[in-house]
Amino acid sequence: MVSGGKTHSFEEVANHNKIKDCWLIISGKVYDVTPFVEKHPGGAEVLLSATGKDGTNDFEEIGHSDEAREMMEKYYIGVIDSKTVPAKRTNIPPQQTPYNPNAKASESLANILRFLLPLFVLGFALTLGLYTNKD
Repeated sequence: MVSGGKTHSFEEVANHNKIKDCWLIISGKVYDVTPFVEKHPGGAEVLLSATGKDGTNDFEEIGHSDEAREMMEKYYIGVIDSKTVPAKRTNIPPQQTPYNPNAKASESLANILRFLLPLFVLGFALTLGLYTNKD
């Protein structure tokens, strides 16, 4: 592996958490994988899920090949300052709206009405036109 490189703080690395700007921490080393994000065989979301934390376990659990490990060298940009890494980082999942089965029913009813109401108005207008033009 490449030695040297800049020492990065955890906060700095954690801020690079987007498809167009993605840094990972693996085994104490920092990698700028931005050019590889959309080429990753597991998809971009796999790499993005490893941002903002030490991604070593995620990386090792997959059992990457020697070729994949060699490929990492070109993305190496430095090391992580271990003093800045939180002792325990809790994962807070994004807020999701709770499932509401009644919301689906009201959406379906609204969609049906959006379709039927104009037909009803058109039918009423045609019927009215036929009855008023019988002179």
